Amino acid sequence: MIPTFASLTFPRPTEASLDEGFGAVLSLLDAGDLAGALARFDTERRTLESWASLAYLRFSQDTTDETAKAERDYADKIGPKATAHEVAIKKRLLNDVDRSALVNLVGPHVTKLWESDVTTFDTRIEAALEEEARLSGEYTALLAAARITIGDATVNLSGLAPWLENPDRAVRYEAEAARWTFFAENGAKLDDLYDRLVKLRHGMATTLGFDTYTPLGYRRMRRVDYGPTEVARFRDDVRTHVTPLVARILEDRRAEMGWDAVRYWDENFIDALGNPKPAGDYDLLIARAQTMFDRMSGGLGPFFRDMVDGGYLDLKNRDGKAGGGFCTSFPNVGMPFIFANFNGTHGDINVFTHEMGHAYQNWRSRDLHGVDELWPTMEAAEINSMGLEFLTWPHMELMVEDGAADRFRRMHLIGSLSFLPYGVCVDHFQHEIFTNPDMTPAQRHALWRDLEKQYMPWRDYGDLSYPAAGGRWQAQGHIYKSPFYYIDYTLALCCAMQIWLLSRRDEAAATTAYEDLCARGGSAAFTALIAEAGLISPFTPGALADVVREAAQFFDTPGMED
Repeated sequence: MIPTFASLTFPRPTEASLDEGFGAVLSLLDAGDLAGALARFDTERRTLESWASLAYLRFSQDTTDETAKAERDYADKIGPKATAHEVAIKKRLLNDVDRSALVNLVGPHVTKLWESDVTTFDTRIEAALEEEARLSGEYTALLAAARITIGDATVNLSGLAPWLENPDRAVRYEAEAARWTFFAENGAKLDDLYDRLVKLRHGMATTLGFDTYTPLGYRRMRRVDYGPTEVARFRDDVRTHVTPLVARILEDRRAEMGWDAVRYWDENFIDALGNPKPAGDYDLLIARAQTMFDRMSGGLGPFFRDMVDGGYLDLKNRDGKAGGGFCTSFPNVGMPFIFANFNGTHGDINVFTHEMGHAYQNWRSRDLHGVDELWPTMEAAEINSMGLEFLTWPHMELMVEDGAADRFRRMHLIGSLSFLPYGVCVDHFQHEIFTNPDMTPAQRHALWRDLEKQYMPWRDYGDLSYPAAGGRWQAQGHIYKSPFYYIDYTLALCCAMQIWLLSRRDEAAATTAYEDLCARGGSAAFTALIAEAGLISPFTPGALADVVREAAQFFDTPGMED
């Protein structure tokens, strides 16, 4: 029986309860009971993760709730202490236990993850980790508190989306101007926040024996099968294969619309008839989504019904709610939770199907051996989310306004391709930042603008002075809160678009490959998971070429297949 979300409660950890719970693991190891120790270790971690997930989710649901904020602050404070226990036990398991016995019980992949994990923490950085979490929360709260006046309305940043996609070019410009006025007014605070985060992370890295934060950041992302060299090569592939295609798509749009140039406020206005809107209100979309998932093979239909009935969705935008969308989970109950901000645009469908992909993978993986396998590393996890975006294409008639399904599919593909240059730009920016942590705010802004010109040479901000001077990156929360995460979306998109290619030839085979990938969860590293799924690694030279060629043919744009 699945408990309802409203009924969920998990024991609040204290330093004493952490000592007791993890101490029991050590006692079992002292007694020579490796299997028992590993089982207790897994139980303690599941319980702790379930509580922390709920604490951070409650804060995201209402950043103005002082009780929720206090609980999030407490989670920030207790988190490093829990990590200290976990790392100490992992070190003992890796150093004192027969390695073959350990590998036999937890598997080679989890063993490698633990080998990486133990290099990312020391009690000397506990206070820094707590401060990092606090500063990240400050960024979230600052953006959630934004109130943007547009026309006769006052909205938050998420609620601004309908104006940013308005068919009237003047309205789009007005919305962008209002958005960047907020960032300009808070620019000094955002620069200071990021400066403190960069220096804090660099300090943690040097304390742990690294020259810069980059290798520590990769290990915190649990990347055990590739490094910055492979990622840099992939960024070059995007610039070589994808940037020219997107530039041609935008030039075609400029000519079609009769614009003198494509300005920044035009980039997301993809369809001359207006970007397709959702089929109706929230209740209609949920009902239509149930029909869509029931039509698809596998367990998506029953799973989604359980999510709705159990209250494991929070999709409506409202004041005080954190921006963006994400999926979290509660390992103790085997159910994920989807958080989003519906705003009446096509983005509602993209975000919903994306987060549903995450949720479905986590649910399919719920019975894997240990907590480390419930989620794959993030670049693999994003294949599950983006893959579902593409696999729902045949059912878009249900989800978008009448007669707009083909337009939605075209828009989704253009949006996916356009995202790749931006995504790798974010990653390149972070590599440069952490190589040179003493950059001034002005230098960071200049760096961003230079990289935009490399990856997105079409970008023209007109008279929007703040982003034109290099401030666009401050709206990307991952840069503040999750360093080096963003490249995962682009690596995964390279793989998800291969699923799209397969689905255009054999929808059943693509669905089976997707279901199998979800079921494997985090049982292997990224490159191993995609190899098992029959996908080409993004790190293989030319991996994007077939996708770009198929996309060009899909658009039937002359010259794009070169």
